[in-house]
Amino acid sequence: MRFLYLIFLLFLFNCNDENIHPVIAIHGGAGVILKGDLSEEREKLIREKLDEAISRGYEILNASGSSTDAVIETIKILENSPLFNAGKGAVFTNNGTIEHDASIMNGADLNAGASSGTMHVKNPITLANAIMTKSDHVFLSGSGAEEFAKKENLDMVEQDYFYTEFRFNQLKKMKDDSKFGTVGCVAMDKKGNLVAGTSTGGMTNKKWGRIGDSPIIGAGTYANNNTCAVSCTGSGEYFMRSVVAYDVSALIEYEKLSLKDAVSKIIHKKLPAIGGDGGLIAIDNKGNIAMDFNTPGMYRASINKNGEKVIEIYSE
Repeated sequence: MRFLYLIFLLFLFNCNDENIHPVIAIHGGAGVILKGDLSEEREKLIREKLDEAISRGYEILNASGSSTDAVIETIKILENSPLFNAGKGAVFTNNGTIEHDASIMNGADLNAGASSGTMHVKNPITLANAIMTKSDHVFLSGSGAEEFAKKENLDMVEQDYFYTEFRFNQLKKMKDDSKFGTVGCVAMDKKGNLVAGTSTGGMTNKKWGRIGDSPIIGAGTYANNNTCAVSCTGSGEYFMRSVVAYDVSALIEYEKLSLKDAVSKIIHKKLPAIGGDGGLIAIDNKGNIAMDFNTPGMYRASINKNGEKVIEIYSE
């Protein structure tokens, strides 16, 4: 009799698992993205790459893959594209080099990994994951992070791999200015686990080893199965000062706000109040999605729990 009862409990557990529908959202950066600024060809390429990335992530989730795997594989597609400020498409620093930052967080156990200032790791999101899963640390930087990447046999490349004429021309035009951009992904798998990841090349023309919010757990990336998963993009200094990613979670947990209201309060009230702009993507533990921003545009896409896909750029 006890055996039959255990079988019944196992059946219920499996049924509950299958009743959780996977959800995923991605961004490719927020900023001054106006209709007419992008050529038809470039906009088409961006939309196609967003579609490719989110479709791959959802494919993993729909096949009962983990949210961690979905986030990593999705971000790798964006990192491998010259269209976004991460990996292959990362911007140049003031001295003409390319540096990367990335982070990932698992909402199931609050484990996290992050890296900054790497120059030869092909896919920084894989380094962040290796730090999370294969080290006793959360954050590694510079040459030490690259030494760890080599130890873990991650793909390493020369700086020339990251060179794109588009980004180099941006640097030449902006020696006295700066711009930012990021890629990110949040996902919930069939077990209800939430994961968030973010990857960036930082600011165009950045100086003195500047690090933004993207690799900072709680500022640019945060995940907690009790609340939500968040990935941010924007003026990193303000996102760090506001601890934006964690603040979304805190507003849900302590003020009992909905995901939509929590995100809106931060993006349209708290951030602008101190001069910050940008946006974020988030998924709560009920599978609700938020993709909000206070700039003219944000490259973004999502697939909700009904399997409905959205790909957008402008503040439509």
